Amino acid sequence: MGIIKKLEVSHAEGLTYSESFLQNEDLLPVPEDKRTWGYWNFIALWIADSFNINTWMIVSSMVQLGLSWWQAWICVWIGYGLVAPFIVANARPGAIFHVTFPVVARTSFGLWGSLWCVFNRGAMACIWYGVQASIGGTCVLVMLRAMWPSVNNIPNHLPESSGTNTRDFMCFFLFWLISLPAIWFPIHKIRHLFTLKAIVVPIAGITFFIWCIVKAHGVGPIIRQPSTLHGSALGWGMVSSIMSCISNMATLVTNAPDFASRARHPSAAGLPQLISVPIGFSIVSFFGVIVSSSSQAIYGEAVWSPIDLLGKFLDGNPSHATRFGVWFIAASFIIAQLGTNISANSISAGCDLTALMPRFINIRRGGYVAAIVGLCMLPWNLLKSSNSFTSYLSAYSVFLSSIAGVMITDYYVIHKGHYSVKDLYRARRDGWYWYTYGINFRAYAAYISGILINVVGFAGATGRDVPLAATRIYEMSFFTGFGVSALIYYSLNLLFPVRGALECARFEEVDISADEVPVGSEEVQEQDLDKKSIVSEGVRSVRSNA
Repeated sequence: MGIIKKLEVSHAEGLTYSESFLQNEDLLPVPEDKRTWGYWNFIALWIADSFNINTWMIVSSMVQLGLSWWQAWICVWIGYGLVAPFIVANARPGAIFHVTFPVVARTSFGLWGSLWCVFNRGAMACIWYGVQASIGGTCVLVMLRAMWPSVNNIPNHLPESSGTNTRDFMCFFLFWLISLPAIWFPIHKIRHLFTLKAIVVPIAGITFFIWCIVKAHGVGPIIRQPSTLHGSALGWGMVSSIMSCISNMATLVTNAPDFASRARHPSAAGLPQLISVPIGFSIVSFFGVIVSSSSQAIYGEAVWSPIDLLGKFLDGNPSHATRFGVWFIAASFIIAQLGTNISANSISAGCDLTALMPRFINIRRGGYVAAIVGLCMLPWNLLKSSNSFTSYLSAYSVFLSSIAGVMITDYYVIHKGHYSVKDLYRARRDGWYWYTYGINFRAYAAYISGILINVVGFAGATGRDVPLAATRIYEMSFFTGFGVSALIYYSLNLLFPVRGALECARFEEVDISADEVPVGSEEVQEQDLDKKSIVSEGVRSVRSNA
């Protein structure tokens, strides 16, 4: 019993059994001293997040599909421009009430019903952590080659069944190892990593951009390559490309409250994100297409991966200046991948796993669980069958868009910005979020409906013969999933109104429980705990920040 007690994380004393499953220090509303994210921190977050290898390569699939480079770039602008409002909309509850995604999900799916959504998001964050770490390992290999070329010739001592070799595993493990200290920092302090990344990585990206143009004596032939698609094929090709941008951001739409909960002011999580998302990702995509076009002039083939291109720079007998340049750019990409893995996966997994086991896991411990899972899942084996794995990950946006559809509709349309924060942390039948035994079946009916409309199209994406209409629906999977789930959820709430919805006559972002004495404060601890519900000391401040 003593060992179990030591494994527990910090939480309020006197919790009932059910309350111990609903709260700990990282699940309660963020106290004022930890709301440190200002306008520039959110801008730095998205500038930093946009500079990663996936963004650099996103135009490649569009050009290979048959679009010209400028058509592909327009798709990037539209795609990220469309997804930014969804990020801001879902971040708003976190910025107003200073709670993370797992707690925001309770308002629409119910106290216990939210756990399935949290588990889905947490599991994917763990898988993605390993995948991004594997990509980061390739950056480490290039950086080490720039310093010690003999690294490329390390003999293999691993069996073929391992799916990798000694050299690649060493680089993967080094990236995994250097990521561990970054997980230690809490969310309100990790913003400094994104500030560093927002300074260093763009400098490296611009350097790489100019270097390739100079080396190719121009921008290369891809810039002059016309589109091979025409008519409806061109239209649907652009739609598919736009949706690929949006699908890549579906996970960040869902967990937007995690960072917004640390905002100094709600507006800090609004306009800065709305502007920096499309601008940051579009500029990086432009760098990617120009660099790849230059590579075709240099090597006679387009090299879309910046890491593969840097590796080519090291082939033969590169000069010391070339080796230093490659080292600096590769090291910057390591920082880029590290920042992306922390923002998109480690913190998300930490917040989600905290909600699944609040008695024993906090955000920091959850981040380390994601790192361990990312190592044990042998991500290089998943990346071998890249086509099927990529199709699966893209399809997962359907599940996440349906969750976002329910959450956003509930906040803006059903409850109209009203929260009962104390009911988020207690399992009482008269609470707003108790619904039916802690599960909102309206939300689940809408969630499943948003998935079902895309199921046939997903089967077509995996190689089965399906009607063209189903394929078209699936190509717009984020909007069809979001739209259907939102419509069904709204309709069911008209037929079967939830508790609190009828009382919310107009949109007003306010905590209706803010006037009650919050549990966890000294005042409550001095009184009879049996007569008070346990919430957080930060509840009172929610109304003033709304």
